[in-house]
Amino acid sequence: MPRHRPTQTPRPIAHPGPVPAPAQERERPATTLRQRLAELRGPAVPPRPLDARALAALAANPGCRRRALLDGAGVDKGALAEALGSPAPFGQSQFAFIRGNAFEARVKADGGTELMRLLYERLGGAGPAPDEVSVPDLTAAGPEGRAARTALALREATAAGGWALLDHPMLALEVAGSPAYLEPDAVAVHPDGTWTVVEIKSFPMVDGSADAAKVGAAARQSAVYVLALERIAELTEGAEVGHRVLLVCPKDFSNLPTASVVDVRKQRAVTRRQLTRLTRIEDIAAALPEGTTFDPECPRPQLDAAVEAVGAAYAPECLAACELAFHCRAKARAAGAVEALGRSVRGELGGLTTVGEVLAAAAGKEGDPADPTVAALRRAAALRAEALAGGPACR
Repeated sequence: MPRHRPTQTPRPIAHPGPVPAPAQERERPATTLRQRLAELRGPAVPPRPLDARALAALAANPGCRRRALLDGAGVDKGALAEALGSPAPFGQSQFAFIRGNAFEARVKADGGTELMRLLYERLGGAGPAPDEVSVPDLTAAGPEGRAARTALALREATAAGGWALLDHPMLALEVAGSPAYLEPDAVAVHPDGTWTVVEIKSFPMVDGSADAAKVGAAARQSAVYVLALERIAELTEGAEVGHRVLLVCPKDFSNLPTASVVDVRKQRAVTRRQLTRLTRIEDIAAALPEGTTFDPECPRPQLDAAVEAVGAAYAPECLAACELAFHCRAKARAAGAVEALGRSVRGELGGLTTVGEVLAAAAGKEGDPADPTVAALRRAAALRAEALAGGPACR
């Protein structure tokens, strides 16, 4: 039988008074992440899209909260560096940009006939050559619409069981809690359901090989595309993302295309691990002082304070990958940080974080003599003094 609670004497209704502060906070609509990032960027500043090249550089330095926030908010780091008085000669020249576009147009001419020929030669397998290639229309409104249209086209091409070429598809990848939209040069769908990323570069491939540094950068960039494609493949029956990427470059010093296969499994694993280590953007933004903005139109002292409010992890490698590298290097040198000497040096120095501490330890003024790092520094200082004084040979 159901249990009945004893009847209680009704309490008198209290006179309505002011709502307690906690309830007011619950009823107040929370500022969304998108609004917060727009405030950081500046009300009249359009967001700068986060591309695969920037993501690859960000994954190579996951400890840099400054770059994670600025890239996630869509801040134009080049304009910000200019406003801070530390412009960086960073980016592709106009001549190289025009040459790259012309070469890509040649590779994709006639519905991608030459591109598919190269793809079949390098990764075609035992199946028939692609005589009919589907080139779906990926037009849609905005990056979200294009990403949805690309996902649908990939599923339809996989289900059709033929060759397909997606020209400049749009892929979505969540980075530090914020969506990033990526646009590879092309993605090819094989009859067996394999998806292959195609990366077209304008640097030459001489005698079948290209500059190792440029190939490595292309591999890291392609690994980001592979990660984004894997999200779609998980929801597509019969689909599999290939970990071998087709890199198309000019042959020797001509304008004729040639191709090679680049295995990006290592780069994919490293990029995936590094991206998962990134601090979520909302957590970084929440720790900033009220009113912080990176609008390049703001006074320089205000911008300098805003940038310094976000921690950075400078390394000399940043000079080739980040527009703010010259500003961060100047700050690191002014503070005497050993990071300015390189990651390997920083790792060797242990708990010594400034150049002043290192010199004092080497001179015997500071540091524990039992510390192996301090002992090594003092030994090196003694050997240097002997060499400069022309004393006994080093033993």
